[in-house]
Amino acid sequence: MRKGRRTQVMGWRWRSNPLRRHSDVVEAWIVLAAWTAATAGGVAAGMAGAQAAEHVVNQDRAGRRPVTAVVLKTVPGSGRDVVTGVRYDRMLATVRWRDAKGAVRTGTADVKPTAKPGSHVQAWTDGRGRLVSQPVSSTEAATRVVLAGTGVGLATGLTVLGGGRLVRLRVQRRATERWGAEWERVDRQWGHRTG
Repeated sequence: MRKGRRTQVMGWRWRSNPLRRHSDVVEAWIVLAAWTAATAGGVAAGMAGAQAAEHVVNQDRAGRRPVTAVVLKTVPGSGRDVVTGVRYDRMLATVRWRDAKGAVRTGTADVKPTAKPGSHVQAWTDGRGRLVSQPVSSTEAATRVVLAGTGVGLATGLTVLGGGRLVRLRVQRRATERWGAEWERVDRQWGHRTG
């Protein structure tokens, strides 16, 4: 026996058809509304998320100041992974610097592995004079902004589509219940039970 090829007609729920139920039209509107809201809401939320991420990144970058520090001593083994033996391009060192008020401070900073005690290195401080990591580059900042916006946009769109799917399933369940009730009524009229 040959299996017939099933064809799907685009927009069949919108076309006039004697077999089309009211629930089919309601489902079509739900799908259209969900996709429209997911697209528009995802874009708007993505843009808002990207702007918020850009604001945070810019504030973080603006709050870091470079200072010249003197290496006091390097932390042995900090430039190499203990397990794999891989060398890093940075290592830890105890450094001394003067803060904005002129006070001498010491702390631990990332330095190049070639830094020796007594050499001058560039370190970064926050608004309180504490050592912090180097600010992200412009490329890394842009990447973070794009990823944040994309993530927020996708999450918003998928949430809206998931909500639309739940509403659509509820409509389908109610249509199936009505269909079952109609069959029960027809069975009683015919005087026998199907199934």
